[in-house]
Amino acid sequence: ARFTPIRMDSEEAVVSTQSTGTLKYTLTGHTKAVSSVKFSLDEKWIASSSADKTVKIWSAEDAKIERTITGHKMGISDVAWSHDSKLLVTASDDKTLKIWDFQTGKCLKTLKGHGNYVYCCNFNPQSNLIVSGSFDETVRIWDVRNGKCLKTLPAHSDPVSAVNFNRDGSLIVSSSYDGLCRIWDTASGQCMKTLIDDDNPPVSFVKFSPNGKYILAATLDNTLKLWDYSKGKCLKTYTGHKNSKYCIFANFSVTGGKWIVCGSEDNMVYIWNLQTKEIVQKLEGHTDVVLCTACHPTKNMIASGALENDKTIKIWISDY
Repeated sequence: ARFTPIRMDSEEAVVSTQSTGTLKYTLTGHTKAVSSVKFSLDEKWIASSSADKTVKIWSAEDAKIERTITGHKMGISDVAWSHDSKLLVTASDDKTLKIWDFQTGKCLKTLKGHGNYVYCCNFNPQSNLIVSGSFDETVRIWDVRNGKCLKTLPAHSDPVSAVNFNRDGSLIVSSSYDGLCRIWDTASGQCMKTLIDDDNPPVSFVKFSPNGKYILAATLDNTLKLWDYSKGKCLKTYTGHKNSKYCIFANFSVTGGKWIVCGSEDNMVYIWNLQTKEIVQKLEGHTDVVLCTACHPTKNMIASGALENDKTIKIWISDY
């Protein structure tokens, strides 16, 4: 599902710019669009998911392929690591999620219940729960140990584009094409807050900041916004990239300075200064829409993955 644009706009000319980031590796092997890329928290591995129904695990050190994980019947829109880097969860168009043992590549559990494509997934910090969002407009909370669905939240009135736990796992944020971001209490499943913008374009991505005080939300009007969700106030707006069709991941990079990192429909990775909102870098090299980016937990390293005409993952060393 992540590989399909949700609405078509007129194409614009791409202006090429010189980047100052260094391309270190290009990882090839996926046979279709790369939908999601994530570093393990132990810093050793990169997991990538694809429309080709597979997850590939690569060494974060030398970018060599470690293993390919198969089992889904349709394309995969998202992959996430458990916090101890031992498990992976995947979200697929086959309407299921799967929990995998990273060491063996074996499927431990298949999570069934969603009525349509599963679009996004994440572990809580304790990694005993998984949250998922689907085209069926619900958010589900799952027990990792037994694979049972604990709660189904009637979250949105359109597909759910992103789900994310805060730093202690007590809250979940979800976003949707319905234009809303919602904050949920994990324990009760109650909606604590709804963030709505003046003109509510589809929200294509959302996540909590590392300190848990803010949320970063992407909308399909080429805009990223940083919200203080307790006050319901937008603090910063980041623009200059292209994002009107696809649900593109955005990130906080807090290793060197404080930056916002996001892919773009002009085939580049954009990096903004979090405070000043200036574009500090554009990473050029992909040949199709950059759907996903991830930031290394401790190094100034970025992984990015792109759509069908590219199919590669690129590892960048950023000198910001």
